[in-house]
Amino acid sequence: MEDSQKLSSAKETLQYMMELFPQCFIKEGEAKPLKIGIFQDLSERLADDPKISKTLLRSALRQYTSAWRYLHGVKSGQERVDLDGNNVGPVEQQHIEHATKTLEESKAKFNARKKELQKERAAQENNKKPDNKSSINPKFKKKTYTSKKRNKNATKVEETSKLSINDVLVDKKVNVNLGQGNVPATVLEVHKNDIKVRLSNGLIMNVKAEHIFA
Repeated sequence: MEDSQKLSSAKETLQYMMELFPQCFIKEGEAKPLKIGIFQDLSERLADDPKISKTLLRSALRQYTSAWRYLHGVKSGQERVDLDGNNVGPVEQQHIEHATKTLEESKAKFNARKKELQKERAAQENNKKPDNKSSINPKFKKKTYTSKKRNKNATKVEETSKLSINDVLVDKKVNVNLGQGNVPATVLEVHKNDIKVRLSNGLIMNVKAEHIFA
């Protein structure tokens, strides 16, 4: 078998062990406590297997026995098993206490790290929120106009007089009040109280007679 076919990680090695010894290394659910000295048994069984090395074998075994599901299984009343799944004796109390302590410490570290990550994410989210004051693009800041600028193309209302509807004639030059001042315009059509005009900027619009001034 070529070197390229050798296992390259502890994860791959553990999967391989589960395939070879399914009664010993459980893929899912609560794992069974392993026989004391099972590493030696593995080394002997796999001595002629070119796919596996003792270094990866040891790492895979450490990964398996440190998993939460394995530590859960090391408890009172449980039997240790050999590579073929045979019971080889009960788990000793000191091993149960060690597994329980290891599990508690592992969960505490996990929860502490989880809280740290949550704080980091919250901080990142806060940094992403735009500052209402600083995020305003200066190009789009609201401009403040003086009354002089607003009425650049308009005449003041008080300098004009309101026209009677009878005085509003087609082609007559008038001033139209648009709210900010009067804008020069030319009357195009007259329909009772509705007047169509062309403003000095070329815009055509309909206005009411009360907005027409001399």
